[in-house]
Amino acid sequence: MNAALILDLFGVFFFAVSGSLLAARKGFDLVGSLLLASLAALGGGVARDVIIGVDPVAFTNPLYLAPPVLATLLVFFLFSRLEKVSTLLMLFDAGGLALFCIVGALKAVDEGWNPVAAVLLGVTTAVGGGLLRDVVANEVPQLFNPGDIYALPAFLGAALTVVLAKLDLFNVVTGIAVAALVFLLRVLAWRGGWHAPLATRAPCPSEPPTAG
Repeated sequence: MNAALILDLFGVFFFAVSGSLLAARKGFDLVGSLLLASLAALGGGVARDVIIGVDPVAFTNPLYLAPPVLATLLVFFLFSRLEKVSTLLMLFDAGGLALFCIVGALKAVDEGWNPVAAVLLGVTTAVGGGLLRDVVANEVPQLFNPGDIYALPAFLGAALTVVLAKLDLFNVVTGIAVAALVFLLRVLAWRGGWHAPLATRAPCPSEPPTAG
């Protein structure tokens, strides 16, 4: 089992846990939890493989089915004893984000893509599953939350991965360092309320003005 596959499977598991935690918080049943875990865990990777033009590994490798099932069962048995579900959800989501931006960027580099395209694929891989999870659960996607930073850590991680890969410096140690940096930045942004500049400097009303 190569390093890229291991990173990918850990990312799948982290996102799957985030999906099952959100399902538990929303009161979904066990089947709904499994489906939401699978969407969160596999959505980004499927999008990545479709963009690259290969068969989605989630449908060709049975190993990718195990993490969502494991995550669903863990949350089912442990949810009543879990506290601060929102914090746990964010931490597992941050872990998946950190790993998937690396795996997506590496796959693009292996396919011979240019650096900019490789970074974009890394970001797409990282945010795709979380976006699907939140939309299906009727939540405001973290990607579009103006009071938080979500995609920027993935951009940084994907860019560093591409630079290291192009310089033949990417290995287990540097990969762990990049993942840790992305994870830390995501957590600090969440705890500190960091956010990117809004689309306009002018104040925007929360509701459209009414006539008359």
